[in-house]
Amino acid sequence: MNTDRKALWAVRESALPTVVRPCPDCSGSRHRPSGKIRVNASGKLLDVWLLLSCAGCDRTSKVPVHERAHVSSLEPARLVAYENNDPAVVRELTMSASLAAKNGYRLDWTGTWEVETRTPLYALDDPAPLKVLVSFELPAPVRVERLLMLGLGLSRSRVRRMVGDGRIHLPLALDAKAHRDFELTIHGLGSVDAAKHSKLLGAPTDVRSDLSRVGLRDTPQHVPRSAAGA
Repeated sequence: MNTDRKALWAVRESALPTVVRPCPDCSGSRHRPSGKIRVNASGKLLDVWLLLSCAGCDRTSKVPVHERAHVSSLEPARLVAYENNDPAVVRELTMSASLAAKNGYRLDWTGTWEVETRTPLYALDDPAPLKVLVSFELPAPVRVERLLMLGLGLSRSRVRRMVGDGRIHLPLALDAKAHRDFELTIHGLGSVDAAKHSKLLGAPTDVRSDLSRVGLRDTPQHVPRSAAGA
């Protein structure tokens, strides 16, 4: 019996979050990053804005990042990144919860993530605990229950029953929203039937019987997050 069963589930980025705030030119409230940052210098003082585009009318609006900041307060590399519209910095600012709170808008993470599971070759009926590390590529608030449903390919009721029976041990509540790495433990994975796992993997019908004998293949599996049930 294998007593060192470990797996990795990765929450991968599929899109940037939408900025939700009223547009002054139309009735829309959804904005996307334009990919640009504006820097305005007045002597030794700088203003830096993240530029957004309204999804409804394409109006450009500004999100203050730094206001009247002394040039010496910014690292030279950071200033260069602002001036060059560095994509990594645009991504960072768009995802920043503190910037959203500071400027009074909300981030909508719908459709921004998917789950990639990587489970090594373990027999499905192995009674040894399976430790699963969940890692986050982006700080999207993911409901733990939804994550388990996607990762295991199970219904909501089945997941709740496994948690209630103590077969899934979690470091946080089932209805909590996680956005940082954490580890969970699954006991008695053999009760998860091979048919559902083969469906999750997208396996052809004629190989599902083989999967039930040897377990899951050691290849990453992408499970897109649906728009509902965040």
